[in-house]
Amino acid sequence: MDAHPSIVFRPGPGGRRPGLAGGPDVWEIARVLRDVELAGEEAIEKTATLTGLAVHGVRAVAAYYRDYKDEVEAWIAEVDRDAEEVYSPDSLR
Repeated sequence: MDAHPSIVFRPGPGGRRPGLAGGPDVWEIARVLRDVELAGEEAIEKTATLTGLAVHGVRAVAAYYRDYKDEVEAWIAEVDRDAEEVYSPDSLR
């Protein structure tokens, strides 16, 4: 937490997850950031615009994502799997 003071950890049914202090979970912001077709500061600013977050918050998430990419990508993959299960054609019958 010393290296990433804007990041907090929240308990939940899926386990402890990182989040932006006073904001959404890291994976939610990182998903937008990684899918923006820009790099560097332009990607940070575009992500801030798309998410409605302050640029400094997106920078904090970008730094955490850079240091813990595998962990964040695992959260994104898990959320995607859960969504596929819930919204699969078989589950809607």
